[in-house]
Amino acid sequence: MNIRDFVLLVLICLAWAFSTVLSKVVISELNAPPLFYAAARFTVVALVCAPWLFPAPKPLWRVMVVGLCMGAGSFALVFIGLETATPSATAIVSQLGVPITTILSVIVLGEVIGWRRRLGILLAFTGTMLVMWDPRGVSASTGLAFVAAAAVCSSVGAIMMRQMSKVRPLQFQAWVGLVSAVPLALGTLLLEEQVLPRAINGGWMLFFAVMFAALVVSVCAHTTYYGLIKKYEASLIAPLTLMCPLFTIALGMAMTGDRLTVGTVLGSSIALGGVLLIAVRRNSKLPISRTAAATR
Repeated sequence: MNIRDFVLLVLICLAWAFSTVLSKVVISELNAPPLFYAAARFTVVALVCAPWLFPAPKPLWRVMVVGLCMGAGSFALVFIGLETATPSATAIVSQLGVPITTILSVIVLGEVIGWRRRLGILLAFTGTMLVMWDPRGVSASTGLAFVAAAAVCSSVGAIMMRQMSKVRPLQFQAWVGLVSAVPLALGTLLLEEQVLPRAINGGWMLFFAVMFAALVVSVCAHTTYYGLIKKYEASLIAPLTLMCPLFTIALGMAMTGDRLTVGTVLGSSIALGGVLLIAVRRNSKLPISRTAAATR
């Protein structure tokens, strides 16, 4: 990988990490409604990417389901989880998408995996459980459980996306934005309270977070990332994206006061080691790197 593309990948991972920590700030500290925040993000994405909607990809129903899984479903769950979960723990638990996608590729796509990726799956799940664990038991009954559910949701979308072809990155973002904005808007109207006062209270910080997530992360970072996937082998790209959870942990400590316990450090090391072991092995049915951006 040349220096320019490596720098681009570093900036992409930084954007993903900063967006996660910024989302924690606006949702947890400013009390912004998580479904409203997600709806605002995807509304902006849909508007900006509207010129790429047509001609519509086929089959359209599959694009819409994938968009719901990788857009409204996964992001709504992550943002709800961030009400109580720390950015650092969220970053690690989100990595469950990689082993879950690998398992689904075996079940759905007939992928054959060897002992190394089986070991990687075991390590990823073991490390994640250590991150969730405290001396009183599993501490992820709420926030991190939602993040884990988001990883499952995005993995289902990634498997279904494998069965699509000739969908351009900006076209995909346009349809994700369109099919996600409507159900998220309905969700915030039906399920969230005092949406307008809470949104107003978020002020310029909420506006900045929405614009950053929509324009910098979804439109720019994701599109650039998909371009790098086409240019380089997935076995090269996927391990490098592990910079993202490391950046998230560092930014979480700096911006939201995340505290690293021995269990968190040990669990993170084991989980990321397992993800790395999965990522460096060739996946003939589904490039794992496609799932890396699913919940950013």
